[in-house]
Amino acid sequence: MFRGALGGTGLLFVHGPGGVGKSALLDVFAGIAAEKGLDPVRVDARHLTLGREALPVPAEDAPAVLFLDTYELLEPVDDWVREHYLPSLPESCLVVIAGRRGPGPRWRADPAWRAVMRVLALGNLSEQDGRAYLNAQDVPAEAHDRLLKGSSGHPLTLSMMVDAVRRGITPHTLADLPDLGALLPHLIGEVPSARHRTALEVCALLLVTTEELLRSMTGDDADDVFAWLRAQVFVDESPYGLHPHDVVRDALVADLRWRDPGRYADLYRRKLDVFQAQVRATAAEREQLDLMVRTVALNGARSPFPALASLPPTMRAYADGLRDADRAAIVGMTERWQGPEQAELVVHWMRRRPEDFRVFRTESGEPRGFGAYLDLAEADLGVDPGTDAMWEHAAKNGPTRAGDRVRAWRFFLDRDHGQRPSPSLTLFVAWQMLEIVLIGDDTAWSFVGAFGDDELWAPAMESLGFHGVCTYDVGEARFPVFAHDWRRTGVAEYAEQLHAHQTGRPVLDEVPLSEPEFAQAVRDALRTLHAPELLRENPLLGSRMVRRAASEPTEALRELLTDAAAALKPDLTTLIDRTFLHPAGAQERVAASLHLSFNTYRRHRDKAVAQLAESLWERETGRR
Repeated sequence: MFRGALGGTGLLFVHGPGGVGKSALLDVFAGIAAEKGLDPVRVDARHLTLGREALPVPAEDAPAVLFLDTYELLEPVDDWVREHYLPSLPESCLVVIAGRRGPGPRWRADPAWRAVMRVLALGNLSEQDGRAYLNAQDVPAEAHDRLLKGSSGHPLTLSMMVDAVRRGITPHTLADLPDLGALLPHLIGEVPSARHRTALEVCALLLVTTEELLRSMTGDDADDVFAWLRAQVFVDESPYGLHPHDVVRDALVADLRWRDPGRYADLYRRKLDVFQAQVRATAAEREQLDLMVRTVALNGARSPFPALASLPPTMRAYADGLRDADRAAIVGMTERWQGPEQAELVVHWMRRRPEDFRVFRTESGEPRGFGAYLDLAEADLGVDPGTDAMWEHAAKNGPTRAGDRVRAWRFFLDRDHGQRPSPSLTLFVAWQMLEIVLIGDDTAWSFVGAFGDDELWAPAMESLGFHGVCTYDVGEARFPVFAHDWRRTGVAEYAEQLHAHQTGRPVLDEVPLSEPEFAQAVRDALRTLHAPELLRENPLLGSRMVRRAASEPTEALRELLTDAAAALKPDLTTLIDRTFLHPAGAQERVAASLHLSFNTYRRHRDKAVAQLAESLWERETGRR
């Protein structure tokens, strides 16, 4: 385009975000102009005092090309440049303008400028061009995918990642770049104030930003900073709100986490609260699921876990309820991917719990996949080895009370891809996260037993607080089961743990103790109550009841044991007190002081300890 324009008059208007290569392109243009015998006149607005006298006027008798770089700084005098300065130049002068924003409406509204102006928008490198650049820089082929994903093809970012590779660092994300602080100014330019910086950080953390969401996050009137955000070249608009370019989002988040981890944690917590409120305020399940799909897709693209990082767009697929006409298609895809035994179980559950199924449909409504989140009951046992295994685990590790629900993600398939990445898988994961956001106080257990690949899904499930507990077989296939006990780690605490994982804070996220393990830990705590170095190793210190206490963990455990003992029958309270809380010597002496034979004393001691452990278990699991 530039070569074709040489030797004539006109205007090339180059625009694109910071770091996309505008100045580098002007360097090449200037070299071409010099080769053709033209005089390249370079002007960078960063080095000018705005005004008429600051801009050069090439000589009449020497064909020239005038390059105006960083034009966004000349926008305050844009009218003067367009109406007076450029028309005053020699007719033989070709003009090239480069800035972050394209020509404004007044440029396009002027018929004279429309006739002579060509607009060139620069974006990120395509995958093909990115690989060509990496090959030219002698970057090993095995690092190409990682660098292209981390940079999103943004030229300056990619070049900085290449520089890091040469220094012996292979960055996985922008946070690994040693010069991240130098990259940000190129991407976002100058930020007018702390309020504008906060708006940028919020925009980077939220999936999309509206003025209402920005106000909710910052707590003040946001109309002016929202208008500023909207005008930034690195911020795009969608029907749902504003969102920054991926590389800008990643750079802002990485810089904030490094620069001010406390502020990042606070904003991230507020983001979770705002998002949950937004989901709960949305009435229709399909709209709620749309919100969750966008969140899953955004967070998944940045996930270190392959199971979540490979989730594709839904491609207009959507989820709704099971219809009679869907049953044959669901049975057929199950037989194809998981065999006739699994298909028989799908038929059983479609008959027994049709309301617990969701069908993932193409835009035309055709079934392309399905999932099931079953509401289990003891009457369901004896048919499905999967739900039997889940129910058995719940029964052994905290039997449910009347009114408690046991929920099980039992089935998932996509018609064309099975359990490999597909729009159906994205919808299924979004459905799981939506159910967690909306979970009620009556849910005791949630199980995930739908996935067949334990190696792929176990790390992702563990990161989401679902721990592997057992497996079950259907036909020749084996399925892992992951579980979460909501009575031990409730929704609020669960959200706090996810928040801690995301912000890099340490978190006690241990696999919950079973009831027998819990009872043994109580017995061990009583025996080591006066041996601090041993008590500090007791697994009860990671229990929910201790974590919620205000005291230091070992002191909190002592207080819990003392309170639970005081609630027993008086004779058992006395026995616990003299044996463990305030020991009166050897247990034979305690037995004598209570006027009991040693055998009778041991029976009463074991009964008291068992009742004490049961009382604390009820407190831990919320069964009281």
